[in-house]
Amino acid sequence: MRQPDVTTGNQLACALSALGVNFILGGSGGEDTSFHNQPARLIAALAQSDEARLRLSLIPLFLEHPEYAELVRVVARKLDPAARLTLQCYYSAAVWFQRKYQSGGVPLPNHFSRDLRLESIDNPDDNLRALAQRHKELSGSFANWLGTYQHAAQIWRKGLEYREA
Repeated sequence: MRQPDVTTGNQLACALSALGVNFILGGSGGEDTSFHNQPARLIAALAQSDEARLRLSLIPLFLEHPEYAELVRVVARKLDPAARLTLQCYYSAAVWFQRKYQSGGVPLPNHFSRDLRLESIDNPDDNLRALAQRHKELSGSFANWLGTYQHAAQIWRKGLEYREA
């Protein structure tokens, strides 16, 4: 499902902004914003982005739009392995942050624990730690995945506080 690199970061930022996901600065100007009307295309483009900030925006995207969960498995199957892993892990992080911080609303189904060979338990923090460890193992990257997930959630929560103020 790798699309030609004609999608710009500004296009993706514009689409996120149009959807109320204020995670990334930018997204202004006359860029094509059709991505916000095509959630499967947006999810795929974010997962495949060369920019870490855009990939990471998947977490707040799913927290803001849990209805997109119905698309995530189909999109994941069409991605190359690296982008698929990104999508699976960031979506899973959104699942655990939603359970930690939100009550009510549309719950994000736990689509990928089996694929990632993770056993989920009732404690979202323990699940996030296990996910971060598995992400490290599967990606071969020594990144601080837990800190990365927490960064996305922190910025998302600050945006919620700002909107409510």
